[in-house]
Amino acid sequence: MTTHDQRVAVITGAGSPHGIGFAAARLLGAGGSRVVITSTTDRIFERVAELRAAGVRAEGVVADLTGQAGVDAVLARASDSFGGVDVLVNNAGMTAVSDSSASGAVGGASLDHWHASLDRNLTTAYLMTRAVTGPMRAAGYGRIVNVSSVSGPVAAYPGDVAYHAAKAGVVGLTRATAIDTAAAGITVNAVAPGWIDTASASDHERRMGAATPVGRSGTADEVAYAIAFLAGEGASYITGQLITVDGANTISEERGR
Repeated sequence: MTTHDQRVAVITGAGSPHGIGFAAARLLGAGGSRVVITSTTDRIFERVAELRAAGVRAEGVVADLTGQAGVDAVLARASDSFGGVDVLVNNAGMTAVSDSSASGAVGGASLDHWHASLDRNLTTAYLMTRAVTGPMRAAGYGRIVNVSSVSGPVAAYPGDVAYHAAKAGVVGLTRATAIDTAAAGITVNAVAPGWIDTASASDHERRMGAATPVGRSGTADEVAYAIAFLAGEGASYITGQLITVDGANTISEERGR
């Protein structure tokens, strides 16, 4: 396993016990990182307790990362507790939850829906990235891993145009930031999960996972291993890249067999 001995990692969107963010925090912590995890609810402290019980040095922050105040609170905790940030995993964000897929389609999505989805899925990553790149430049080292999706950058499903646009934007943010920071010892990459069986996965999503070439949905841990690799010191010559974690689903030419 890639080691992250004594590095400080901030992982956003880590409140769910079965989600990608918490899986990444567990794996980075097991590799030696000190971790700061965030979510928008108090359940983040349950995740902190689990990490500490496993021997990981961990802190948690309840924060709304769509605004600068929340970002500042997270970085202050990382600085006060561990001295700074070496690794940032931008995982915060989610698709819209709606009773009607048409409500998020290009002809039905409200402007409020559009802005809310972009703020939740793209602005959070931008604000956190903007906040850490200065200190990382000064240190001459940094790893930023953005959690995008196959939805937007390489594929799409009906009914949520804003989510797809935001996740495609995450890849653009990744590549542009990678170019801006490459000479400073900072790498910036993204992972694109496909059908992943988390607690929020619907029965439809699990059926889609079963239809992939691998024959099942992926797990949060499988995405976390890709994140941990990109966050490691050995990934120093990989930057601006998108790693797809989808069981070969998006490269399969034959469908419905």
